[in-house]
Amino acid sequence: MKKKVLVGMSGGLDSTISALLLKEEGYEVEGLYMKLHSKVGYHEINQALAQKAADFVGMKLHVLDLQDTFKKEVFQPFIDTYAAGKTPNPCALCNRSLKFGEMIKFADKIGADFLATGHYIKTDGEYFYEASDDSKDQSYFLFYVEKKILPRLLFPLGSRKKSDIKEIAASIKGLEIFASQGESNEICFVDTTYTDLLKEYVEVDKKGEVLDKDGNIIGEHKGYMHYTIGKRKGFIVYGAHEPHYVLNIDPEKNQIVVGKKDELVCGSVVLENLNMFNDLKEFDAKVKLRYRTTAVDCHVKIQKNKAFVTLSENVFGVAVGQAGVFYDDDKLLGGGWISEV
Repeated sequence: MKKKVLVGMSGGLDSTISALLLKEEGYEVEGLYMKLHSKVGYHEINQALAQKAADFVGMKLHVLDLQDTFKKEVFQPFIDTYAAGKTPNPCALCNRSLKFGEMIKFADKIGADFLATGHYIKTDGEYFYEASDDSKDQSYFLFYVEKKILPRLLFPLGSRKKSDIKEIAASIKGLEIFASQGESNEICFVDTTYTDLLKEYVEVDKKGEVLDKDGNIIGEHKGYMHYTIGKRKGFIVYGAHEPHYVLNIDPEKNQIVVGKKDELVCGSVVLENLNMFNDLKEFDAKVKLRYRTTAVDCHVKIQKNKAFVTLSENVFGVAVGQAGVFYDDDKLLGGGWISEV
């Protein structure tokens, strides 16, 4: 009897080819399109593309409206985190609670043995591993997925290159539209900039003071939510002749603290709300403290669901609210949320 796989379908190239590859491998496949955010016109286009892909593969496409859940679990925390002067990571939250949370529940509902997506990542059922295509690896955003579901996950693209996926689509009559698609945004519900979106929900443009680390007023800014740690533009420092960078943000006073680049250095961090794939309480690893940054060597001590991380070298621009993710070579060990720098 064929094993059934539920494939998350976005209307994009990667999920389409994932479904096709699984069908060719002999699985019984069904697709699921999830309505998450409520961006005007988005679902009309992408649901139609997902249906086109499902028709081509020859599988049923389910549609699940999760807009209320998305707003509660992902979108509102996104707004609240910026309002608190921190830097959010909505994709990691979405992956845990919706893409690998609500979707696994739906897989159970239809009797699917496995859940598959078009993410570029690998798993052996016990750990995640970085994808073969370094430029597309999405392991950083999946560190928060619950360990218990790993044995049921399939990632057909984990060992493939993006260029190969495009070639596959281009070579198959009927899939050319997917081969020519552009890359999707890192944050699917943000059209232009995050501040343009925030302006619809909170007061963003509210001028405030720029301070140095000693508390002296040295300039002005256009509203603290315009800034993240490490940013060096968009504010005024009176009489400055060299670049200044955002060191800290005080949302209650609508102030930002700035300084020279060497004042941004960080040699240790504390992570909370951990999600680990092993039971080690002290270990050496590499840690990635922001997407598309180089992982650095570190020593980790875990106490009471907090990780105290000592870095082997100083790093710049670490932001509270972002994720810190641990690796042993290409194996993802787990991670948590940066709470102290």
